[in-house]
Amino acid sequence: MKKHQKGFTLVEIAIVLVIIGLLMGGVLKGQELINSAKVKNLANDFRSMSSFVYAYQDRFRAMPGDDARANNHVTNGTVPTTPAGTLDNARINGTWNSVTQTDESYLFWQHVRLAGLATGTPVVGNAEYIPRNAEGGAIGITGDAILTAANPVWPANFYICSTGIQGRFARQLDTMLDDGNTQTGTVRVIANGAATQANADLLTPANDQTLYTVCSGF
Repeated sequence: MKKHQKGFTLVEIAIVLVIIGLLMGGVLKGQELINSAKVKNLANDFRSMSSFVYAYQDRFRAMPGDDARANNHVTNGTVPTTPAGTLDNARINGTWNSVTQTDESYLFWQHVRLAGLATGTPVVGNAEYIPRNAEGGAIGITGDAILTAANPVWPANFYICSTGIQGRFARQLDTMLDDGNTQTGTVRVIANGAATQANADLLTPANDQTLYTVCSGF
């Protein structure tokens, strides 16, 4: 007596393949949406920080961080003492990623928080004092030049930098906020964690997994 082996029909196999395809498509679409939301979050950091500067300047007629009367303008405000000779010059001096608690660029966060413009602790030295972006990288600001040999020239009143950003997100940010070229325009990319460098880096898809610092001039 012959035994008949049962298997899947072509129709059943086709249905399974369609289901697998739909599941994979859903996963990829979901990841795309997550990445898109992350880039928008990173972009909002730049927009929000520029708003802090203009709102503080409009209210107190001084730049946050550079405010020589911060102790009068905001309760418990600290007047910066470094970099030497730069106070009240309408520039936020000091490196964007400074951890020197007397620097203008460091005290920027205290001033805008005590003024009620930004969230976060105003306590200098606190582990949560330096804000973080969606990728976990530090965010900072400076009025000093980021590029020491900028070519093309990159003029701005101040620069906002955000570090620990993957190359693929850095390229998307530049496309969203600027000209899509990470070496030109108002948005430029430098080495991850660098305070300054000679010129910006030109990113391509080959750099998508590498971490960078993205800076925007205002």
